Amino acid sequence: MAKFLAQKKKLLEDIYEKASSETTEISFSGITKYLERTFKDDYKIQLSYKAFENYYKAIVKEENGDYNIKTNILDDLSKYLGYNTFKEYCSEWRTIEYSINHTISKIVINIVNKPLLTLPDFFQKKSNMGIIGIILLLGTFIGGVGFIRQKSGLLRNESITDSIIHLIGGVEPKKECMYWNDSTYTATVCEDKNPHRLIIPIDSTELNYFKKITRPDTLTIENALDKIWYSKRWNHVDFFTTINRKGTNPKNGATLRPVTETIIEKYAR
Repeated sequence: MAKFLAQKKKLLEDIYEKASSETTEISFSGITKYLERTFKDDYKIQLSYKAFENYYKAIVKEENGDYNIKTNILDDLSKYLGYNTFKEYCSEWRTIEYSINHTISKIVINIVNKPLLTLPDFFQKKSNMGIIGIILLLGTFIGGVGFIRQKSGLLRNESITDSIIHLIGGVEPKKECMYWNDSTYTATVCEDKNPHRLIIPIDSTELNYFKKITRPDTLTIENALDKIWYSKRWNHVDFFTTINRKGTNPKNGATLRPVTETIIEKYAR
């Protein structure tokens, strides 16, 4: 695998996800053009939207794709996420877990497509080396489980069987529920026991399109009317991207209403 490929892929995914939550744009080119403006105005970074699109398409969308991004550009991109350098971004535990999952998933695909030997074959051949191989393999799995549990608190409540499934890239529980994560909905398993999350059945439309506008100063009458909704409670206004949605603010339960020129002029600026 190319050097730092998994980390670069995660970096681009995080940047795109953050940008999509900050702008009213929905299309891929609209979001990347917003990134170009934000890079230039807020971070003094000279990077065209076309360059970012090339990075994203080559590394994120292409299978086994890669792109030689210069170190200084990776450092600049990391600043958008609040890090001083790309090295500092990579030091986060989440990139370690992401790299492990990224690597293991490719190994498991090879095993599934071309099984080397089934368990009955070991016993039919009565091979002492085969039995030793099984013992060593199980030891490796269990050791890997311990490593992942130590590095990530996400797996501490799992059984040893579930952890091994994670390690070898097996079938994970289907994420059929979701919860509000401050600015977007995040998919999760319905058995999620986190007491700080309100777990509800998944809705693909809300999961993909219902987001809180974290940069309301980008709203104008031209780009917000008939597209953006708002909620107001205790003289505080939140704005949301949505398509003809009728409901409430997931955080405080305030009713959502279509924005007006008055609301934009008074609260968005």
